[in-house]
Amino acid sequence: MGTNDSSGHPSSSRQRSSVQSLRKRPRAQVLIIGGGINGVGTFRDLALQGVDVALVERGDYCQGASGASSHMIHGGIRYLENGEFRLVQESVVERNRLLRIAPHYVKPLQTTIPIFSTFSGVLSAPLRFLTHKQQGKPKERGAFLIKLGLSMYDFFSRDGGTVPRHQFRGRKRALAELPRLHPGIKYAATYFDASVHNPERLTLDVLQDGEKAGAAGPSDARASNYLSLVSMGGAAGNSSGSTGGSTVQLRDELTGEVFDFTADVIVNTTGAWVDLTNQAMGAASSFMGGTKGSHIVLDHPGLLEACNGREIFFEHTDGRIVLIYPMGDRVLVGTTDVDADMAEDAVCTDAEIDYFFDLIGHVFPDVPVSRDQIVYTFAGVRPLPRHDATQPGFVSRDYRIERGGQHTSAGGAVVLSLVGGKWTTFRALAEHLTNDVLKELGLERKVSTAKLAIGGGAGFPDTASGIEQWIKAHMSAGRDADRISGLLTRYGTRAEEVLRYLDAGPDRLLHSTRELSVRELEFMARNEQVGHVIDVLIRRTSLAFRGLVTGELLNEVAEVLAVPLGWDAAARAAEIHYAQEVLERFHGVQVHSLVA
Repeated sequence: MGTNDSSGHPSSSRQRSSVQSLRKRPRAQVLIIGGGINGVGTFRDLALQGVDVALVERGDYCQGASGASSHMIHGGIRYLENGEFRLVQESVVERNRLLRIAPHYVKPLQTTIPIFSTFSGVLSAPLRFLTHKQQGKPKERGAFLIKLGLSMYDFFSRDGGTVPRHQFRGRKRALAELPRLHPGIKYAATYFDASVHNPERLTLDVLQDGEKAGAAGPSDARASNYLSLVSMGGAAGNSSGSTGGSTVQLRDELTGEVFDFTADVIVNTTGAWVDLTNQAMGAASSFMGGTKGSHIVLDHPGLLEACNGREIFFEHTDGRIVLIYPMGDRVLVGTTDVDADMAEDAVCTDAEIDYFFDLIGHVFPDVPVSRDQIVYTFAGVRPLPRHDATQPGFVSRDYRIERGGQHTSAGGAVVLSLVGGKWTTFRALAEHLTNDVLKELGLERKVSTAKLAIGGGAGFPDTASGIEQWIKAHMSAGRDADRISGLLTRYGTRAEEVLRYLDAGPDRLLHSTRELSVRELEFMARNEQVGHVIDVLIRRTSLAFRGLVTGELLNEVAEVLAVPLGWDAAARAAEIHYAQEVLERFHGVQVHSLVA
């Protein structure tokens, strides 16, 4: 759940197999509500332990906060000044793990911090540390503080580290490496973290790992998107005739059909919507206090060149930690951190765009930017704990699990609510949450996920030459290196499965893009729970993110998907209109369709 654009959409005329699997056997040991990365990670882990687990997601997988992140897998160097040492240590360990077990999506990210002073902030830093508040006008973090922080960061990374230690540069060498940086800098510090360029596809990989584990084991693992929890029913009888678990009412968001589903343990991983989900289950909670973070994506060759392949990570004049970094041939700029109003859409505002332009000028003063260079905007609500008077930037990024016990109308079900959670630590968080569920069920852990490759990360080439060899080995008549490279980037080594599907029938590239073919769209529809055209544009590919959606593309994708998804002409037109609405309303993109 936790989605911004799941209302007012057209409906599908064909009942999906993912929903059918839940309706045919409407019971599981565990029901997970919420298909962001933390819910999906827990689904995978439980399935690997042989638990009968089901997951439902109100919108599409990775549609909420998980799909609106800064695309970073990082140890959280700035969390050090909040005193969150446990979180930093866990984060750097998990960052290093993901570089190994998900190398198809998680890549090393060279990061540079421009520094404008030497000792600034030394006196105010302890006060920030103790109070978690900014006292008065922000004091810039100078070289001394940043050096101290990076040294601690290196220390936390010492075990199992796969990235180099940090380096400091004086002004002259820093400008030699990044000549368009502000000439007033005194130093530049460079260290390595990691990025995830395809968070939506990584989430799908984790989900499919769980489904396959369930299919191969004695139990089952089933998941469906566009399936929401409506309300909680009463206690349910189990196979022995005694009361066990509880029944919830689920609604298919594509057809409107409603049915009951029963589980012994319910896991609420709906992010910033945790309290609202608990309310739907008849319980009052006030765990959450999310903050909104917005980003813009720029098609700006000058800014791309200025970054020189690095993320620029720095403190803006208001004390907010912000970032600029290249993703392919685009540049991502973010992020804000303001208290979220859950009654309003999470969208990037004009004021936030002005803020982003200002921060770009702070470090690259001779690189002009304009609104017509923005190809995509996005925003999400971080699933942070309630923080009352604490300023958003100082709210803990750590997570905790609240045991709700028996809800007012939950009968015998135990409800566990996840408060917090971030991308980098999703595997460790899922392990923690899974252990808690296993304890409730009286079961023991069978398998560790710490070294288990995720999806298309299994057997992924670990060198540039290895990638070239893989591409050459999979080229065939009609497919050039660019097409194979695109498939490897999108699916990892699971591209072999996709290629087998493409080869099983006549295929052609779309007229509107060389990045998709007819049979690949059919593969997505049949194997990746596509519910809408917009799912393909935003979460099965990065076409929208890069500003490559055209009216021709919208029409062509809708036409191809209509066959496997059972859309008639009216449904196709509705899908095109819905995609246009989502792109404009939530992402600042206007696309004019060829269909009236």
